[in-house]
Amino acid sequence: MSNSPNSQRPPAPGSPISVRPPRKIAPPRNARATMVSVKDLSIGWGDKVLQEHLNFEVARGEVFGILGGSGAGKSTLLRFLIGLETPLAGEIDVAGRGTPDLTKGLPPFGVMFQAGALFGSLTVGENVALPLEEWTKLPPDAIAAIARAKLRLVGLDGSSDKFPSELSGGMKKRAAIARALALEPEIVFLDEPSAGLDPVTSADLDELIKTLSKTLGLTVVIVTHELESIFAIADRVIMIDRETKTIIAMGPPKDLRNSEDQRVRDFFNRTPKGS
Repeated sequence: MSNSPNSQRPPAPGSPISVRPPRKIAPPRNARATMVSVKDLSIGWGDKVLQEHLNFEVARGEVFGILGGSGAGKSTLLRFLIGLETPLAGEIDVAGRGTPDLTKGLPPFGVMFQAGALFGSLTVGENVALPLEEWTKLPPDAIAAIARAKLRLVGLDGSSDKFPSELSGGMKKRAAIARALALEPEIVFLDEPSAGLDPVTSADLDELIKTLSKTLGLTVVIVTHELESIFAIADRVIMIDRETKTIIAMGPPKDLRNSEDQRVRDFFNRTPKGS
């Protein structure tokens, strides 16, 4: 076991392992390999179906958006994609490992939940260190060094000893992204990263997400209703609908502005109902 952050990625919890720092990843031979595959997925609980017959794929290195109106089930769909809920029907495959099972080892993804979900009683550095403490056997000094490196990566150098209450809204989102990156995942799921932020802070966060995707080779799945963010960073999106309970649009966001579906055009052009 090495105390250096420059060691190899852990294959599974329970073995002596270490985690390397961020680096630029060379493009794989199949640069468009599928990282997330969803086939005929239905989600909900018991007799309540929230969405059904969902089919989509996310390619390696893609920034992929999940859009929809309020109550459509965007954040709930994310919970199913990361294995926090069990689907009613259909298949989910993440990074070629099938449906995520958080009880069976290190997941190949990181997650940023709504509002950041930082623990207020822990420092920012301790929040970022949590996945490393859970999944690795690294000594405390190595874990602390990696946590500082992740914070530096998202523009929060020197914030390790602060508490979440001392951070602005945008800084909390950045710290949550740093935690999502702690274990060098292939994929990150971001739930409403721009929600509640002013336009300038939101644009800065968009730029960070875009930069991380390009420099680290990350696949990013982002749940949002912020159109400016989607047009700025998303390669493709799906739009789910509350009434029909399924996907009603898929493709590059700029193309969907001129969709033949009135509901989609209204959403992407911010057209008020009844106009």
